[in-house]
Amino acid sequence: QVQLVESGGGLVQPGGSLRLSCAPSGGNFSVDAMGWYRQAPGKQRKLVAGIASGGTTYYEDSVKGRFTISRDKDKNTVYLQMNGLKPEDTAVYYCNAPYGPNRPAWGQGTQVTVSS
Repeated sequence: QVQLVESGGGLVQPGGSLRLSCAPSGGNFSVDAMGWYRQAPGKQRKLVAGIASGGTTYYEDSVKGRFTISRDKDKNTVYLQMNGLKPEDTAVYYCNAPYGPNRPAWGQGTQVTVSS
């Protein structure tokens, strides 16, 4: 079965940048419509950035102008470029298809910590 493997997180100062990657492993899953989600401590997991099959992007208001979602179908990888990071961006970040009957299970996520 497909496993979603997120990477690229880490500890960064406010105002810093990170680039997250999401690469499906095993199974038979090709990236198309995909989303990045985050879950802060004590909070529900929520969608912060998405890309539709046709390429249209969506961003939560709190990350607009700072985050950019992209995908490379040749590499079967989805990215999240995160600039101007703020402490409130601290969370575990996950990728997944936003919908569909064959949506994979959630991966382990990658921890992003923004702290001075």
